[in-house]
Amino acid sequence: MLLASGWVVQDKKAFNPSASLGVAVREYDTDVGPADYILFVDRVPVGVVEAKKPEEAEKFTMHEEQASGYATAKLRWTISQSTLPFCYLSTGEITRHWDLRDPKPRAREVFSFHRPETLQEWLKEDSLRKRLTKFPALDVAGLRECQVSAINNLEQSLAQNKPRALVQMATGSGKTFTAITSAYRLLKPPVRAKRVLFLVDTRNLGEQAEQEFQSYTPNDDKRKFTELYAVQRLSSSFVDPSAQVCISTIQRMYSILQGETLDASAEEEPGADVERVLGKKAPAPVAYNPSIPPEFFDLIIIDECHRSIYNLWRQVLEYFDAYLVGLTATPDQRTKAFFNENVVSEYTHEQAVTDGVNVGYDEYLIETRITQKGDTIARSSSGQARPADPRQTLGAGR
Repeated sequence: MLLASGWVVQDKKAFNPSASLGVAVREYDTDVGPADYILFVDRVPVGVVEAKKPEEAEKFTMHEEQASGYATAKLRWTISQSTLPFCYLSTGEITRHWDLRDPKPRAREVFSFHRPETLQEWLKEDSLRKRLTKFPALDVAGLRECQVSAINNLEQSLAQNKPRALVQMATGSGKTFTAITSAYRLLKPPVRAKRVLFLVDTRNLGEQAEQEFQSYTPNDDKRKFTELYAVQRLSSSFVDPSAQVCISTIQRMYSILQGETLDASAEEEPGADVERVLGKKAPAPVAYNPSIPPEFFDLIIIDECHRSIYNLWRQVLEYFDAYLVGLTATPDQRTKAFFNENVVSEYTHEQAVTDGVNVGYDEYLIETRITQKGDTIARSSSGQARPADPRQTLGAGR
């Protein structure tokens, strides 16, 4: 896993910190005993890896303390050294990571180790988790009350370092506009998130989202969103590393992680149906992709998430080390459970009608003789079934 993530692995007797940008040294001596791996970036110690057997996973909380102990210990063969910020605990099957610079460090499960260049970048500035506590006051001009509430509650959730959040807003109340406003506030200073992924489950929804990003103008700038930040809607396997927002169907992102080519027709079907279209009898696991490492996105917004967080697609979301924000008008209990019951907005159709955002409707049930009493289908001389009365069909009267 270290090798796949771009690290050169060395024994301590052959330690050469100049061998690569990132060097992982086995059994490195500290004043509390040898650490399984010490991570060096550009010849400076920055992290520790505590390796355990798979059966030790149930004792992870205890082992996290052990890893943090190595991170604060005195290292041998170093002149000056402070606490190593980046901690990992891994069985090879389950890997957790935490940053000791965070206000309240919280171990979270990650797909694999972060790349050396990622840790080098993180060392240059405050952690994202610290910056997520610095959202400025929201300019509410042009926003509906339900949108203001959703944005403020989401930002509070992010500031509390909650990994998943669900935004439930009635169809027509402006979910996408709300999400774009949140994305804009995440990308601009002082938060300065690196990249946002906007996931949809059909190409049509991706095109609509792209149009809304193109037409969005923030309150504090006269330029369009796409003039301020690069937005790419993925139509191939190429992901532009300079794009701050990527719009993709979840099936295309799955194919990219798999290193496969996706037929565009697979993006026409909703996510729940596309598993059948792809012909996958069993979900094939995604593999580490060095061109799109797990830390590539800081935030993933999942549109119509009630359709695209299960089965084959769940592993796409769990591959990325990113905050997950779901958008839907119709969540069920499974959807809420996936987002850890962290529902930051519950704006129903009834509330939208009361507020004048949506128009109400009435349902009418019309009964006919056939729907009440049924009918007899006679067989014709040709052997084909036909209604007893050829002037009346089963659908008549509806």
